[in-house]
Amino acid sequence: MKISILLPYKENFTPDYAGAVSLFLNDTIKLSKYKKNIQVFGNTLFKKKLLKNYTNLKFTKFFFRSNSKAYVKKFLDKEKIKKSNLIEIHNRPEYINSIYKKNKNIVLYFHNNPLDMKLAKTSNERINLYNKTKKIIFNSNWTLKQFTKGLNKKYITNKLEVINQSTSKKIINFKNKKKIILFVGRLNISKGYDIFGEAIINVLNNYPDWNAIVIGDEPREKHVFKHRNLKILGFQKNNIVTKWFIKSDISVVCPRKSEPFGRTALEASSAGCALIISDKGGLREASPKAMKLKKLTVKNVEKSIKKLIKDQSFKKSLQKRIYKHFYLTNNYISKKIDRYRDKLI
Repeated sequence: MKISILLPYKENFTPDYAGAVSLFLNDTIKLSKYKKNIQVFGNTLFKKKLLKNYTNLKFTKFFFRSNSKAYVKKFLDKEKIKKSNLIEIHNRPEYINSIYKKNKNIVLYFHNNPLDMKLAKTSNERINLYNKTKKIIFNSNWTLKQFTKGLNKKYITNKLEVINQSTSKKIINFKNKKKIILFVGRLNISKGYDIFGEAIINVLNNYPDWNAIVIGDEPREKHVFKHRNLKILGFQKNNIVTKWFIKSDISVVCPRKSEPFGRTALEASSAGCALIISDKGGLREASPKAMKLKKLTVKNVEKSIKKLIKDQSFKKSLQKRIYKHFYLTNNYISKKIDRYRDKLI
């Protein structure tokens, strides 16, 4: 038996620069009853890989040729050697047509808004995906609703399923939480970093015994915020980020655009942070009990952080409520994934 998982081209399946998709797969594959039958395929320049059962698809890259097409072709060359019983494609609907010609037992995962993705934007393109897959998985109900916009009800069946991302529930002691406000993510306008940055400077000016930690990078944008109590750590490995979630009192996730789900909100919830989120997209599903911003402004972010700092009882209550209701563990989600595999293999 062989289950092949095809990553998006350029997804780094490595501890050195792992994205949300790689972290999700690494966590759930380890707990799958099919783990010995799973092979992950991807393309990365990093030497270290998250799992041993990984194949790096190497091919010659040309400036004027589609590297994604060459990547899929290389995967199909591997399929000629040993055909898969099931192929799971993550976040690349554009791969479906080519692979369907060789193997019709396909599961497609959406980790982003389908309406923003190549060959999934129109109703006809999404119907094509429906017809050429055994199952389509969405990381949130919001992402599922985006996919079904404009589709006839006959396409809204149990072939479409929501399986959220997951993480481990951290072992924490609320007494060990420090006066730290944490921001994790891309340091760009889309993630609301400019709003957070302006708000946090005002907060730190008013509460000098508090500190702010920012983890992430963004080479395409530059937003400069400086304060003696603000540290910007850049990109960090997941195990380092986890330690910051465990020790931080407050976490802020404030994107301008609707998040398909929200890995950062998930991690903050699993570590019992008092979490502030934009009330958009799938973030509510990642942390149903979080403090929600009805309107995303510098003033509202600043006001929400200050409320948590001033009202210690409210902050502690929020932390415990978020932590208590966290249920999206790796074990729970891995079992959900295996249940559909049981029916398809």
